[in-house]
Amino acid sequence: MEEQAFFDILREGLWIAVKIAAPLLTVALVMGVVIGLFQALTSVQEMTLTFVPKVGAMIFVFWVSMTFMSAALVSYFTDGIIPLIVGR
Repeated sequence: MEEQAFFDILREGLWIAVKIAAPLLTVALVMGVVIGLFQALTSVQEMTLTFVPKVGAMIFVFWVSMTFMSAALVSYFTDGIIPLIVGR
């Protein structure tokens, strides 16, 4: 395998990882800011208040975006990795 092809596949794999992680990380960021504002406004400093809603929202978004994540990984594998293994 040439060096350029290796770096192209690596770059594409990293971009797929970013696209797959973006919905979960965005929800975690938004929920963290919302919960932080709520805690600052109400002076409630409960640890489970930050953890449980954030994890619940992330699980929901993961459940909703599972088809997108699976399709992105499968297309990357079938279009990018398998042809390199086969040697086409």
